[in-house]
Amino acid sequence: MTHPRPVPPSRPARQPSHPARRDLYAAAAAVLLVTAAVLIGRHIQATDRTLFVGWPPLVGRWDPHVGPGTPAAVLVAVAAVAYGPAVAARLPWRALLAAAWGTAMAWIFSLALIDGWHRGIAVRLTTRFEYLQVIDRWHDIPATLRDFTAHILIDSPDNWPAHVAGHPPAATLTFVLLDRVGLRGGGWAGVWCVTVGATACVAVLVAVRALAGERLARRSAPFLVLAPAAVWLGTSADAYFAAVAAWAVALLALAVTGRSLWWAAGSGLLFGLTCYLSYGLTLFAVTGAAVLLLGRRRVRERPVLLVPLLAGLAVVPVAFTAAGFDWWEAYHLLVTRYYQGAGGVRPYGYWVWANLACTVLITGLATVAGLRRAGGVLLGRRGGAVTGEEFRLALLVAAGLLALLVADLSGMSKAETERIWLPFVLWLLPACAFLGRPRAWLAAQALTALLLNHLLATGW
Repeated sequence: MTHPRPVPPSRPARQPSHPARRDLYAAAAAVLLVTAAVLIGRHIQATDRTLFVGWPPLVGRWDPHVGPGTPAAVLVAVAAVAYGPAVAARLPWRALLAAAWGTAMAWIFSLALIDGWHRGIAVRLTTRFEYLQVIDRWHDIPATLRDFTAHILIDSPDNWPAHVAGHPPAATLTFVLLDRVGLRGGGWAGVWCVTVGATACVAVLVAVRALAGERLARRSAPFLVLAPAAVWLGTSADAYFAAVAAWAVALLALAVTGRSLWWAAGSGLLFGLTCYLSYGLTLFAVTGAAVLLLGRRRVRERPVLLVPLLAGLAVVPVAFTAAGFDWWEAYHLLVTRYYQGAGGVRPYGYWVWANLACTVLITGLATVAGLRRAGGVLLGRRGGAVTGEEFRLALLVAAGLLALLVADLSGMSKAETERIWLPFVLWLLPACAFLGRPRAWLAAQALTALLLNHLLATGW
């Protein structure tokens, strides 16, 4: 009679570390990256003085202070952390969009007013680098457009200030038109940038809902509103650029998910405008391609939507070209101008990774943890079942990250990325929808913004 061989007890399967613990590891790595960027940057600036920033890796200087916006900023932060997730889950959708816009404006304005109305808003767009310095040179708009490229290089006569030279003329023309309709001066320009820039979070919510479902859009809403990026959204022209680019993506998302062809035309129009607000925002073609990929079934069923998209896309380039502005010539001159100035001195070897430390500061540790989870969704390594909606959101976030990384590797974004990359980083924030314990992560986001704005003077 044979007896079965005894089977040795199997070892318990090794359990993966808890997702929350891995989130903390990712956040800790991000803190180390920022610390390295600060310490190494301070050393380079002290020895070589080649960074041209006051508090590397950020433009600004150490300046602990409080101001009239401090109580309001703290109040908005506490309310958003305590009630944001619950309100986002329960409000009717349209009411949520309105609440997100209003809260985002309150958050941006209150942070800006920590520096007071004058320093925080009224003079931000009037410095020697900014658009309002040249308003009086645009009496004849068609003639100025024809002559725009003649003033880009540093050694050209009456060369444009840095931000004017560094962008296509639609950026400056916006402020010229504001002046023409009576909204003159830095105060109105600042209010314009904050009011329009705050709509960017609404546009991202609209896109996420259309492409990845309402549940994930609602979960991401508090993080879009309470982002540390608000420190630089008030007041920077890049906030306005970010909103235009975000609405271009949002309208495209609506177009490819079965809405009217007019959404496609509007999207194309805004994509065209985006490219004439900032040369670097042509990289939004990556995000646009991701939206078309996610909506490919609808595009195949109704390819005619590409017609209004392309027609809308042509409007702004054709108008500016007909007015005498050559985008490609201006871009090549800008590259030369960039290397004539600080861009030609700032070390690529530092900024190529320190820019990512800036990104950590403007998106917050919650976004770092969210990106870790989004990567797990894309790679199929996340514990539990991954829904199609989660995969679609992760793909949209990955497209935003890819565009940002291309901008980084290009070498045309050495420093000031806390401002320049605002349009890109808004598309990383929805990754926070994957996080558990949202209130704890929201508190970290709010604390980051409050510390940055109270400890540093963040002007440029």
